[in-house]
Amino acid sequence: MADFRLNVFYTVAKRLSFTKAAEELYISQPAVTKHIRELEQQYNSKLFDRNGNKIQLTPAGQVLLNHTEALLSTYRAIDFDMNALLQKHKGLLHLGASTTISQYLIAPILAGFKKKFNEIELKLVTGNTEQMEKALIAKEIELGIVEGRSKNQEISYSDFIQDEIVLVCNKNHALAKTAEIDPHTLGNHQFVVREQGSGTRQVIDHALRTVDLKIADLPVEIQLGNTESIKSYLMHSAAIAFLSIHSINKELMNGELRVIDVKGLSITRSFYFIHLQGQPDPLSEKLMRFAKLHYNLK
Repeated sequence: MADFRLNVFYTVAKRLSFTKAAEELYISQPAVTKHIRELEQQYNSKLFDRNGNKIQLTPAGQVLLNHTEALLSTYRAIDFDMNALLQKHKGLLHLGASTTISQYLIAPILAGFKKKFNEIELKLVTGNTEQMEKALIAKEIELGIVEGRSKNQEISYSDFIQDEIVLVCNKNHALAKTAEIDPHTLGNHQFVVREQGSGTRQVIDHALRTVDLKIADLPVEIQLGNTESIKSYLMHSAAIAFLSIHSINKELMNGELRVIDVKGLSITRSFYFIHLQGQPDPLSEKLMRFAKLHYNLK
């Protein structure tokens, strides 16, 4: 139903690459260029600034992106609800979620899903990313939502939403009022870290390498197995920790925890849906579509 040119524009705007957009949409790069040019002619505005091999949105492009995101979300909602009218929804879905997702993200999704499809039974298990991948391969679950991505060829990964991991301390910490610290001073502080196999830990370790550090370089005061334990520990210690921004919304609003910016360090990641290679089963596909719609419409 949506204008395909808007899909092309949206993909280019998100990837900031004509080449990547062409690959993702299974069309040629000249076709991508043609669609963007037609939109620029239609709105009499330049949508992208080009600098060599790099592109960025113009102010007009940003306005169009905002409207396109809202429009595509509406079309997805229409498609979902109209398709739902044609099908009966029954069955059992075994779902797995890694720790951060199960604690802070998935509950409202499952509640909304059950409200719409009350005859579908959901069973949720939780653990770290490595455990959820093993459960999927063992066919103990049909669908997982995880924080990291391995190279296991048996598993298909698809993007869910973006997350940011930030450095956190309690409100009384010596760094609480510091605007920014140098990454090479991190070794002067004690850290609380997640266990081996944690998707969060893997992402942090990878990002630290961009500033010539790794988790092994940080003084570790204690290793804990979940985010709630880490937050509680931080409240009563002079240690610091890297945590998902999704996990500390309440504490930031209450002023109990503070975010510390680290110069030159940005830690972002995707949360992924995982299922075995091949087409996901209908209930898994239905939950994936519903979850994406839930966050697109927020």
